[in-house]
Amino acid sequence: MLMSGQDYRESLRRYHPRVFVNGRPIESVVDEPLLAPGINGVALTYDFALREDHAPLMRASRSDVAGGQPVNRMIAIPASTDDLLNKLEAVRLVCQETGCAQRYLGGDALSAIQQTTVQMDAELNTHYGERFRAWLEGVYAEDLSLGVAMTDGKGDRSRRPSEQANPDAYVRIVERRKDGIVISGVKAIITGAPYLHELLVMPGRNLTEADADYAVCCAVPVDAENLTLVARPAGRPGEAAAKFSARYGQSTAVAMFDQVFVPWERVFLAGEWRHSGELTHRYATHHRHTCIGARAGFGDLLIGAGALMIEANGLDLDHTGHLREAMVELIQITEGFFACGVAASVYGIADSAGVMMPEPVFANIGKLLLATQIYDMQRLAHTVSGGLIVTLPGPDEDHNPATAGRLSELLAGRSDIPYEKRIEVARFIEDLTASYQAGWYSVISLHGGGSPEAMKREIWRQYPVADQVALVERLLERGVLADSSRPMHRRRQPGRCCALGCEAPDT
Repeated sequence: MLMSGQDYRESLRRYHPRVFVNGRPIESVVDEPLLAPGINGVALTYDFALREDHAPLMRASRSDVAGGQPVNRMIAIPASTDDLLNKLEAVRLVCQETGCAQRYLGGDALSAIQQTTVQMDAELNTHYGERFRAWLEGVYAEDLSLGVAMTDGKGDRSRRPSEQANPDAYVRIVERRKDGIVISGVKAIITGAPYLHELLVMPGRNLTEADADYAVCCAVPVDAENLTLVARPAGRPGEAAAKFSARYGQSTAVAMFDQVFVPWERVFLAGEWRHSGELTHRYATHHRHTCIGARAGFGDLLIGAGALMIEANGLDLDHTGHLREAMVELIQITEGFFACGVAASVYGIADSAGVMMPEPVFANIGKLLLATQIYDMQRLAHTVSGGLIVTLPGPDEDHNPATAGRLSELLAGRSDIPYEKRIEVARFIEDLTASYQAGWYSVISLHGGGSPEAMKREIWRQYPVADQVALVERLLERGVLADSSRPMHRRRQPGRCCALGCEAPDT
């Protein structure tokens, strides 16, 4: 079943989570103005899936789930390179409208959980995969929105989870019962948590045998007993100057689990510590690939707003080379990291669990580029817009009879573009690049899906350096690689040679 945005809003009324925002309890999430911009963003993912012109991107066809009914792309598990490409484009499409689609994190987690549970069932003779598939049928049948509770509080970061002075710095299993497990601890940075249906609790790092109780993955309804969400407002609701984020924004929450019971049918990892790192790595690869589409949509907003601001300032890009150069650089950055996402899609790696994994080198390079160049994107938007975007009088002056008329005369740009239109674009760019919301975009781009250091390590781990060494040695006719005792990195880049399971693009 595919819900509409209004259906989604009404579905939230069935849940009664314990949520605090700005120090006060929220009685009804769906009626709370401080969360409305986030709900608007998620609702759009539902409405777009019902539009026939967006159907190829926003709907996934899977014959093995939901009785063959279409699944919203935000929570669909990719089974082909086409699915990866469509997901990338769908996320970009939604983020052009909302800045951040939020809901796609759940889809990335579902892919990783399916891969890992199938592997565990095969290797350990467990039944996690069966449980997961049964639970997933319900998710698709109800078209649910899922949050990802992965990042732990971490406490003293020099110590492992089992070494923390406060064991609740990481979420852990505190009791195993015949009918399920009990978990306690804290998860942070959960995007959209207050207005989603369920949270997917996942480990956030490699674990050792001593950390086995922290190797837990499970699905928890947002209104589970003893679960508390402490959240920020979504965007900048109610602010007149917030031309974008008063309508669309993202709440993030800290989730405190205080003896939360989870039935076994909702548990997909419980102590199998050796598989925690694999689950984390798979999620990170899927999520970094998806982030590329998200931030490309944000880049589209900056490109369009920058061009409008130049026009409103009375300038012509054909005759202002330095501004044209800045706009080209902004386009280059946006399409450059998006191209990495496309490459990661077409060189996707088939998994035995029926999941198509984005090629990790391209996915990590694309995410690394956007993470470090988000500040350049904002700088370039400032360059082409001028200082007016942060020095304009506030919106209250627009209605001040003593100043408004004179300001509209003196601060007008082109004669055919009203002052009101000029300042509207200026405040739009301020909202995206020089406000609290802009800071949120910067930090979430830098650290979302892992820090740049994590991506660099993954690029180095996956890139086929040995192949390039062999190439040069062959050209030099040195034959050094014939020495079997010589250590070397033997991995080959999937899709670039004959790695098992690769799927090369059609010619």
